[in-house]
Amino acid sequence: MVSGWKNKRQDPISKTLPSKVFNWLTRSITGVKIHDFNCGYKAYNSYVVKNINVYGELHRYIPALVYWKGYTVGEIEVEHHPRIHGDSKYGVERLLKGFLDLITVTFLMIYKKRPLHVFGGIGILLGLSGVIMSIYLMVLWATGLKIGDRPLLMLGILLTVTGAQFISLGLIGELITNLRNNDDYIIKYDSYEMENGR
Repeated sequence: MVSGWKNKRQDPISKTLPSKVFNWLTRSITGVKIHDFNCGYKAYNSYVVKNINVYGELHRYIPALVYWKGYTVGEIEVEHHPRIHGDSKYGVERLLKGFLDLITVTFLMIYKKRPLHVFGGIGILLGLSGVIMSIYLMVLWATGLKIGDRPLLMLGILLTVTGAQFISLGLIGELITNLRNNDDYIIKYDSYEMENGR
């Protein structure tokens, strides 16, 4: 896949500055080293298009989805012309949607095949905190202090139960993932060899 790069943008700073921040953040999180994720000029091979699933507003992250499948992503500079007609729809709402979609793509890329890693990690952190609080309160109780009216007791129990629920959620996610028969990974290959029949 080749993505366009509007290197010399003909837009006001109110658009270019947020765009630079967005592209830097997306580059850092996804690992795709291109400059412009939002450029509408993109070229794909047909087999790439058939193997990506785009819905909602995930079109911004097509390079990340393609890269995640194992394909090569490149970029080429394109000429950007200033807007002549109409008004830009670029605003705070679009930035918010873009950030939420980035969270979605990151989750799908990193944790789709291993949901226990994210939910289990949170569950262990919460549950361990609850257990430590409970042990501390047990020590206080053993020394003769009253612990029944301490807010820390309720917090410790809450964290322990919540941690167990997160771990259970991760295990359920693992079961659902393993019930699916389709594989989301495409093996990388050399496009030069494919084109030359090797």
